[in-house]
Amino acid sequence: MSVLFESFAFKHGVPIDADFVFDVRCLPNPYWNVELRTLNGSEEPIIEFFEQEEEVSKMLLTVSTFLKTWLPKFREDNRSYVTIAIGCTGGQHRSVYISNMLKKVFKTEYPNTQTWHRELN
Repeated sequence: MSVLFESFAFKHGVPIDADFVFDVRCLPNPYWNVELRTLNGSEEPIIEFFEQEEEVSKMLLTVSTFLKTWLPKFREDNRSYVTIAIGCTGGQHRSVYISNMLKKVFKTEYPNTQTWHRELN
């Protein structure tokens, strides 16, 4: 089964093909730090910012636990793919980072795991 983690900006609408949608707008936003504003969630300064935030770790654990529980059921049902949309306000920092981290968590169990960053592409 293919697993796609798609980051997106709520201000541009929720992806219509998502099987699951998670809202990470409640997490600290590096946009408000002028030095980090132009970067994205794949870049080292943003990664370091999020690694220092306990709430981000909690969100990752919560979402990954949910998905570890339910993705096997989709695979057992012979689904060929699942799209998991991760949204924040601008689709640049929080959703990108969370999508990338979730890909790392699920890549071993689901080798065809990918990310697509809608607002960065």
